[in-house]
Amino acid sequence: MKKEIHVVGAVIESEGKILCAQRGPGKALAYLWEFPGGKIEPGETGKEALEREIREELLCEIVVKEKITTTKYEYNFAFVHLTTFKCMLTEGVPTLTEHVAVKWVPVDKLELLEWAPADIPTINLLVNKND
Repeated sequence: MKKEIHVVGAVIESEGKILCAQRGPGKALAYLWEFPGGKIEPGETGKEALEREIREELLCEIVVKEKITTTKYEYNFAFVHLTTFKCMLTEGVPTLTEHVAVKWVPVDKLELLEWAPADIPTINLLVNKND
C-alpha cells in the first residue's frame, strides 16, 4: 500500500504575481514547478509547517492566511495530500536553498509553467478566479 504524505504549499502573492519554485535535479518531480512548502511534521499544524518550511527553504518569513484548497494526487511513490494557503511575505527575499529557481509569475501566466500535478487544482482556482 502506498504511503500518504501530507504537505502544504504557500501561495505568496505580491503586486499581482505569485512566487513559483522549481524543483531541483535528483528529487521526485525534478524540474517541475510548485508552490514552496513541504511536509507537515508530527505535532505541527499546517500553518506551523508552512512557516517553518518557508523559513528553511527560502530564508523568509510569511504570514499564513486563508486556506485555498486541499487536493489528493496519486504519484507512483505515494498519495500526496496538498493543502495550499494564501500567504504574505513579511520579511526577507526568497533565497534558493533547495530549489533550482524561483520567480514571480503573473496569475494569468501561471498555466504556462510545467507544474507538479498536485499543484494544478490550485492553479486552476487562482486563474479562474481572475477571469
